[in-house]
Amino acid sequence: MPKWVVADRGYTSHRFREHIWGMGARPAIPPQRHEAPVACPDWIYTNRNRIERLWARLKEWRAVATRYEKTATSFAGVLCLAAALDWLKP
Repeated sequence: MPKWVVADRGYTSHRFREHIWGMGARPAIPPQRHEAPVACPDWIYTNRNRIERLWARLKEWRAVATRYEKTATSFAGVLCLAAALDWLKP
């Protein structure tokens, strides 16, 4: 179970936040510019960029981008392989 769910401003809604709280996680979603401020730790939200860049590099693999694998287990294996090779890449 994740401790935090990080998302863009596009996913800010009271219903979505309540759903995240119901799962036992904390939402790290900044409010829309016209909404009242909510508790959103800056250090968690700023690390979101690293995750987005990782997904962009992983999607360079055709098997990851199109999800050729039929089962979640084999897809997770391809993700692990792609991430390991990305980590080893100079």
